[in-house]
Amino acid sequence: MARYRDAVCRLCRREGAKLFLKGDRCYKPSCPIEKRGTQPPGQHGNSLRRGKALVGYGQQLREKQKVKRIYFILEGQFRNYFERAARMKGITGENLLFLLERRLDNAVYRAGFSTSRRQARQLVNHGHILVNDRKVDIPSFQVKPGDLISVKEASRKNPHIEGAWQTASGRGRPSWISADGDMSARVASLPVREDIDRLINEQLIVELYSK
Repeated sequence: MARYRDAVCRLCRREGAKLFLKGDRCYKPSCPIEKRGTQPPGQHGNSLRRGKALVGYGQQLREKQKVKRIYFILEGQFRNYFERAARMKGITGENLLFLLERRLDNAVYRAGFSTSRRQARQLVNHGHILVNDRKVDIPSFQVKPGDLISVKEASRKNPHIEGAWQTASGRGRPSWISADGDMSARVASLPVREDIDRLINEQLIVELYSK
């Protein structure tokens, strides 16, 4: 998904749910999901769902695609995360989501420095983000409890960052990230399942990769 160049709103319509890929627009009536409903895009979109409930492999595949699109990562990256999660202690599906949540671009979004994960990735790539007062420009960097995530001084007047930060409290932050002063947030703990979208069924992804 890192190289996806088409309209991201099509991805939400294809999955039949808001994936919050467009920032503030996702919360407004102009969101295509609000205007057009959950009909898949394209001239044959309506026929994709009419009387065809997904079961088995199709359901598992759609769930994997949905999670990939939420976190905006490529297939190879996603499989690597799954293999790493399978080697960890605990429940594989939950481990997978925890690894995705701990990506720096996701933490930047969750902390409130951006209005979407795609925008957060740009901020990280362009060197606007500091971790423990050191610049980190790798979106996949894994944050850990105690890490301080902040915006570098020269970027704090960026209107996109300012606007996102001012509205962050309204959108809410997960329990594992807390605001820590002006334009900074701290990773208070590891993420827990309750902090992650309840509409995600990670067990379907485990079943898909276990075939």
